[in-house]
Amino acid sequence: MHKVAATPAALALLGEIIAEHGPVLFHQSGGCCDGSSPMCYPAGEFRVGESDVLLGQVGEAPFYIGVRQFEAWTAAGEAVDLLLDAVPGRGGMFSLDNGREQRFLIRSGACGV
Repeated sequence: MHKVAATPAALALLGEIIAEHGPVLFHQSGGCCDGSSPMCYPAGEFRVGESDVLLGQVGEAPFYIGVRQFEAWTAAGEAVDLLLDAVPGRGGMFSLDNGREQRFLIRSGACGV
């Protein structure tokens, strides 16, 4: 079974973002630079497609992962268990956590963190 959970810090940051922007969603891709961070977008402004897998919910926000990243992490037959956290720093350029002096971060055995 695959799942995504969140720390209290991530839920607090998510609550601030939802209060300002309304419903959001997360997307985790396997890209480089900003694409390797979980990105938070306004719901309806990110097109989820056939190449995205719904991993679960974080608070009220759906959490998607790119199918190539999902397949890479599950190649060994293990579950993808991700923990969304919030840490000091700058968010991805297009992510709603940018400019808040906090950013979302994924912690998981699948990505060595």
